[in-house]
Amino acid sequence: MTLLITGGTVIGPTGAAPADVLVDGETIAATYAPGTGPSDTETLDATGRYVIPGGIDAHTHMELPFGGTFASDTFDTGTRAAAFGGTTTIIDFAVQRTGEVVRDGLAAWHAKAEGNCHVDYAFHMILGGVDDDSLKAMDQLVADEGISSFKLFMAYPGVFYSDDGQILRAMQKARDNGAVIMMHAENGIAIDVLVRQALARGETDPIHHGLTRPEALEAEATHRAIMLAEVARDCPLYIVHLSASRALAEVAAARDAGRNVFAETCPQYLYLTLEDQLGAPGFEGAKWVCSTPLRSKHETHQRDLWQGLRSNDLAVVSTDHCPFCFKDQKELGVGDFSKIPNGIGGVEHRVDLLYQGVVDGKLSLERWVETIATTPARMFGLYPRKGVIQPGSDADIVLYDPNGRTRIGVETHHMNMDHSAYEGYEIAGKVETVISRGEVIVSSGEYRGAKGRGKYLPRGLSSYLV
Repeated sequence: MTLLITGGTVIGPTGAAPADVLVDGETIAATYAPGTGPSDTETLDATGRYVIPGGIDAHTHMELPFGGTFASDTFDTGTRAAAFGGTTTIIDFAVQRTGEVVRDGLAAWHAKAEGNCHVDYAFHMILGGVDDDSLKAMDQLVADEGISSFKLFMAYPGVFYSDDGQILRAMQKARDNGAVIMMHAENGIAIDVLVRQALARGETDPIHHGLTRPEALEAEATHRAIMLAEVARDCPLYIVHLSASRALAEVAAARDAGRNVFAETCPQYLYLTLEDQLGAPGFEGAKWVCSTPLRSKHETHQRDLWQGLRSNDLAVVSTDHCPFCFKDQKELGVGDFSKIPNGIGGVEHRVDLLYQGVVDGKLSLERWVETIATTPARMFGLYPRKGVIQPGSDADIVLYDPNGRTRIGVETHHMNMDHSAYEGYEIAGKVETVISRGEVIVSSGEYRGAKGRGKYLPRGLSSYLV
């Protein structure tokens, strides 16, 4: 099947230009000056629309077990919601906990995802127990499984935590095999002390989740991770869900020195705050408990994060999509904020929320596309198959209407959640048509895709390193 997308403006990291795009089967066959493409094929009118590569959400947690429950989106519901929001690829996290076999963890995540995804998917690997066996497995996963990024945690002692020695060994292995180390950078040992002290004082409300995870402990851990990566001969380091100004400054300094240090942020840190969301009356703030936490609106975090996106000190916007329903899941932490499952759902809204940054003058069209699609593809070994509109790439294409409107809310979203983190937000733009490998799967709010059509994507090494 061939399809000619006509009349639109193609947006890429190098600029915007009117062009027609020819899709042949699952890939992009050619781009043409407007009106010069073949006349004997089906057409899709994109007049007045931006034509952008399908979004790549490089940080999701479908069905993640956490805090005595599971993330409420399955690979079925979560990837369907992603499609509605213009995301055509996710990179989720397979999990190895302390004492478990890495390959067993990977097999378990393949079993969750296979036959259930509506869009294409890949995996990072969480290493919760760094030892001789897991280090050997890193080489095997890079060579044989198409997994070229490994996530470590400086937080969550007793669950995922790695000490500095384990982190250094994993970084040394990644430096040798070409992988990227992803880091949850918070000082979990110190945080646990602050949590125990707060609970002992009777401070149990959700806002104390944020107050016991101060930005100083994110900045300290970020600095420590950067220094350990330096000792590991500049192992590529990617800081996940960066939320605060001082952590960003650590990343910026390393990048200014020419280091292979990168970072992502998430929409929640660009729009939501400690006071307005985590500090909501009663237990309502539990809806916004995530780690790293939302930061204070009385400081400059959001301004600095937008600046970081403009300057490329923040390279990627992901969601850290890890939804939990308020009823029966978030409520596990009533009377003890430390028992609230950590996570916010947003896989459906990332493309829209970042486009609002364009409307508000905080981001260019080109950086919008870079941060949501092109750079994730390059960073994580999917480029040029994904993340760009050019001949030979997968035909993952979104027609975005800059004159449309999107109202976010629980009544209209497609994620498996009983609330919305962005309830009532109005976006001055709209995802109109979503094409995944040449198939129209969303059109004007109607779903045309199918469970199981998403394919697993073995990844190569990063093509984003300096």
